[in-house]
Order: sequence, then C-alpha cells, then structure tokens
Amino acid sequence: MHGIINVYKEKGFTSHDVVAKLRGILREKKIGHTGTLDPEAEGVLPVCIGKATKVVPFLTDCDKCYEAEVILGATTTTEDATGEIVETFDINVTSSQIEEVVQQFVGQYTQIPPMYSAIKVNGVRLYELARKGIEVERPSREVQIYSCDIIEPLENNKFKIRVKCSKGTYIRTLCTDIGKKLGCGAHMGYLLRTQVGNYYLDNSLKLSQIEQQKNNIFPYLQSIEDVFFEYPKLTVKNEASKSLYNGNPLNCSDIVEDNQNLNFARIYDTQKNFIGIYKQKENLWVVEKIFFDTTSK
Repeated sequence: MHGIINVYKEKGFTSHDVVAKLRGILREKKIGHTGTLDPEAEGVLPVCIGKATKVVPFLTDCDKCYEAEVILGATTTTEDATGEIVETFDINVTSSQIEEVVQQFVGQYTQIPPMYSAIKVNGVRLYELARKGIEVERPSREVQIYSCDIIEPLENNKFKIRVKCSKGTYIRTLCTDIGKKLGCGAHMGYLLRTQVGNYYLDNSLKLSQIEQQKNNIFPYLQSIEDVFFEYPKLTVKNEASKSLYNGNPLNCSDIVEDNQNLNFARIYDTQKNFIGIYKQKENLWVVEKIFFDTTSK
C-alpha cells in the first residue's frame, strides 16, 4: 500500500495518535504525518503510507489555510484557550479597527514561536521547558501571510479569520499579535485547518470513515505524483533510459518534450512510470528526489 490519504484530524487526537491508529487500521507500519496539529485543533492532515513517506518533507513545506477564532481581552500561557490566563484587558475596539489591524499582517511577518511548541532550543523541545515553568529566548522567524480575512465579525469579544500562509506559521501567535496591535490582548480559540497544498477539507476522511473503508481504501489513496501536480510532466527518450535508471543527470536533448526555461519537473520513462522530481541546471536535468524503484530496471 503506497499513497497519501487525506485525514480529517478530530479534536483530542495528536498527529502522532492519528498515525498510530492508522497503523492498526491499515496494518501498515510505514506511515508518517505531514505536520503537527495541536490536540484541540481540527482539520486536514495528509498522511503518507509506504513509499509515499518520501514525500513527507515536500508536503510539510506546502502552504496551508486555516480558520481561527480570535478571542479578545486576555492573553494565555499557551496563546490559545487551553492555557492559563496571564493578563486581562479592557476591550474598546471597533470592527473597522480590527479590519485595519488584521490586514497589516498580510505579507512578510516576523513571529516569535510560542513556548508551548515542538521547536527545539539547545536540543530541548520548548513545550517541555514550558511545562516546568521555564521560559527561554526564542529566535524569531520570517513567515508569509498570503491573505487574512475576517469571516465572522466581532461579537461577544470574538471574531473569526481565514488565513492562507506559508509553512511554519503559528496561528496562535498570529492571534496573540493581533491582540497586541489592537491594545486589548487576544488568544486563539477554535482552529480548523482547511487546506494543505492540494489537500482540502471537503475530501478528508475521519478515522471512523477510514475504519469503515479499510477493505476498500485504495480509491481514497492519492498517488505520489499527485503531490507535484503543479510541475510539468516530461518524458525521457528511450536511448537515455540507462542514464535515467542510474540516477545520472540528463541532457535537455534527452527529453521528448520542449523543456527550456523550466525549474522543476516530473520525469517519466517511456513506460509512463513516474521516476521522480528533477531540477534543471543550465542544460542538465539533475535528480531532486527519486520515487520509482529503478534497481529492477
């Protein structure tokens, strides 16, 4: 069994819990998730099975989309509603002020990751230190907010946003930073991940649904090459097959299709087997990642 299954992670499960349960349901050991979701968060969690675990780094790097509830008036230890309240504030903001501040975060944005996160500092995960009451300095990181829109207006000191962002963005921290700019403090309530790369909420499956379909799961598995749908498809000429299967660089003239001025591409052999992802460097195509077992060729 090789492929990617689009799992809907429910509240109460960690990403590791999902992997453990899938190993039991599908009787497969080689399974890996593509990005941590907090236990209280819900939504899209692509899970890679078998040879598809090779694409985990690529999916982890994908852009993501979230819907989040921003709760004004208090900051918390975890930057979300599961933490203890650190400080409370009076709330005196208007909807137009909120809209203006939210839009200020679109573009390049510098975040300081929360203490309750899996990032390592000096070999120790931050949440392990946080649980001991230890706070350390965290290096800031640059993330990209492509869009941030209010999808439910302010009511009872809460509003909801939809965020499309780059990898490594902490939505909890974004909510907290919005509160700082508004001057009334904030933390995150509900969080739903609606998209990871080409994987969407609409066609995700809960663990209970996967359990029901475990004997007919193949229609729900997406192929490895589907991850790279945005890359052009190129076919290697038969006379260059030996170089292809040996993992050697390929000349542009070894490709059937016009392949000038491209960056990355999906490379296929003459039997239409997806071999891997290649990157063009000057007049050569060099291996970025091989997915097809060429040893049998």
